[in-house]
Amino acid sequence: MSNRLEKLREILASENVDAVLISDEKNIFYFTEFFGGFRLLAPVDGECILFVHSVNYEAAREQAKNVKVEPIRIGEKADAKIFEEVNRSGIKSLGLDRIGAAEYLRIKEGLKDVRIESLDNAIWSLRKVKDENEIAFMRKAAELTSKGMEKAIEIARAGRREYEVAAEIEFEMHKLGSNGIAFDTIICSGPDSAFPHGGWGEREIRSGDLVVIDIGAKYRGYCSDLTRTLIIGTPSEKQIHIYRTVAEAQKAAISRMKSGEKASEIDAAARRHIVERGYGEYFVHSLGHGVGLDIHEPPSLGPLSEDILSSCNVVTVEPGIYIPGFGGVRVEDTILIREEDAVKLTDAPILQL
Repeated sequence: MSNRLEKLREILASENVDAVLISDEKNIFYFTEFFGGFRLLAPVDGECILFVHSVNYEAAREQAKNVKVEPIRIGEKADAKIFEEVNRSGIKSLGLDRIGAAEYLRIKEGLKDVRIESLDNAIWSLRKVKDENEIAFMRKAAELTSKGMEKAIEIARAGRREYEVAAEIEFEMHKLGSNGIAFDTIICSGPDSAFPHGGWGEREIRSGDLVVIDIGAKYRGYCSDLTRTLIIGTPSEKQIHIYRTVAEAQKAAISRMKSGEKASEIDAAARRHIVERGYGEYFVHSLGHGVGLDIHEPPSLGPLSEDILSSCNVVTVEPGIYIPGFGGVRVEDTILIREEDAVKLTDAPILQL
């Protein structure tokens, strides 16, 4: 935690900003190891202050690292207390992370003599490169997610309802140590598998269905993301062709991944393979995204991405083909970028067709 704060202070100095006021709960956790903070005020030098509502004060005193914990008591106005501290400290320029428009306007109104700047991208520049502890937590999250997929493959059968499968997967991951799910579980069967983010419903899985299963466990706040597509019963020739196309596209992308590669070119490698096999119009989303404390974070792997991959990025690679009225196939893994290659953190069987 102290190393992260030192890097943050280096950014403040390079940007000629006196302090940063952090509002996003994931960013606060990243710098303090505490979930439940209200605001974190981090100056370029001096003590960092974590403002917390009184209900979280004792927990913050015990768990938050490298900060002074300041309670916001019942009846106190949180913004007024923070603005008072900013003015008392002589801060003349203040960076902000990602906040809503209403909050930004309150800060501008409350700190009229302070120059306000966005430091959101600068904070992402730190967060998207994972340290050893983060990678360890993400390996564990990926392991739990992979166990959840093993359960999915075992129980997703004709006659089961989508919601039944979702419930058993989530219970399995919780039972093994997950701290929660990284996003709402997706179990889409039959024609509904053509909806990339279709969630799950009451539909009964049937023989002949494609079933897209997209799941993620959390561990110590960190996410994982894994998708497999099942074919219930005997696959048709079209299903086999689509599935092979998607699996080969993922393999083509991963084989090119390493530090220094352009994210857009990784997307192009997978997309080109799908286009060549006649399904280009049905690959309707970007190839992947960064994963960490958020399930979607930088870097982005898409046609318009300007990101360059670097060692210790963690990203997804998830090509898909979605044909309305027929169904869809997606194959996704969580990937750790290394200097010379990339390695899968998630581990689940891909159909051999």
